[in-house]
Amino acid sequence: MVDRRNAGRPARDRILDAYETLLIEQGPGAATLDAVAGSAGVSKGGLLYHFGSKESLVAGLLDRLRERSAQDAELMRADESGAVAHYLRTSVPGAESPAGLTRSYLATLRIADGSSAGTTAREALAAVDADGLAVLREEIDDPVLAWLVQLVGDGLYLRTLTGAPLTGGVSPEELHDTLTELLTTRSRAG
Repeated sequence: MVDRRNAGRPARDRILDAYETLLIEQGPGAATLDAVAGSAGVSKGGLLYHFGSKESLVAGLLDRLRERSAQDAELMRADESGAVAHYLRTSVPGAESPAGLTRSYLATLRIADGSSAGTTAREALAAVDADGLAVLREEIDDPVLAWLVQLVGDGLYLRTLTGAPLTGGVSPEELHDTLTELLTTRSRAG
């Protein structure tokens, strides 16, 4: 089924969007070249013009992931509420990074298993995680606290993946405020 929301977008972007959607919604087994082409509204030849093989399509997804990670890092730096607030806000269930990183990250997770593309996908995911941590470290001097903030964001993101609600009556804002207090307390003590 062709996603009509992508009408008017360049074919390359439509193909990557379709690939992400198939990976997220149906898994790697369903993301055949024929299925991706059909979902993107292009012929298989049109897909192969942009991505000459399945490996090339995976590489295109990983390039998109890295590009979106760089965009997200810039958005974190520019966020008036700070990098920590941005990171946590875009990690909560139902949130999406304005750069589209959440969607590309999730699609990449789907191919990061034991498949032939798994190692390359895991390396790309590790680079994205390192990008996020580096920006958090620009705001948080303490490397342990920066990593803890990233782990909290990862936990929130895991709830996005599983569809589990936030529990314990704690809102993302309260979580941010508590982490900010912890950061302040620890920096004074250090």
